[in-house]
Amino acid sequence: MGDAPARAAPALQPGQTFRCTIPLRWGDMDALNHLNNTIYFRLMEEARIQLFHASSMNVQPKHQYAILAHASCDFRKPLVYPATTVVTHHVTRVGRSSLTFQLVIENEAEPGLEYASGSNVLVWVDAETGRSLPWPEHVLAALARTFGA
Repeated sequence: MGDAPARAAPALQPGQTFRCTIPLRWGDMDALNHLNNTIYFRLMEEARIQLFHASSMNVQPKHQYAILAHASCDFRKPLVYPATTVVTHHVTRVGRSSLTFQLVIENEAEPGLEYASGSNVLVWVDAETGRSLPWPEHVLAALARTFGA
């Protein structure tokens, strides 16, 4: 009986998704009684942090980490309280030092109806120099395990 061949780490690929739910708070509403436009970015941020925790990116060495290099949001339909949002990250590009995600925000009560969509670019950087670095294989493998097909 020989040794079994080593299994390759899963690869993070375009088309994979990560989904999480985030309830709205009454205080998230603006004077027009719908979700304040800044809160859409907060929902994307919370979903990103949930992704980091789910993939253990929050326990990486302090000298290297992911930074948000780009964030955009297109507002499609106003969200109102009470509601629970579903925020989905879709991997669209895996580069040497950057990852691009398309994000979709939906109301859990109305699956498939986009309330907002946006884009995020994460870049892996060296804390000391501020320069981008290639994504470590173990981080990409952890992300790949966290994302579903």
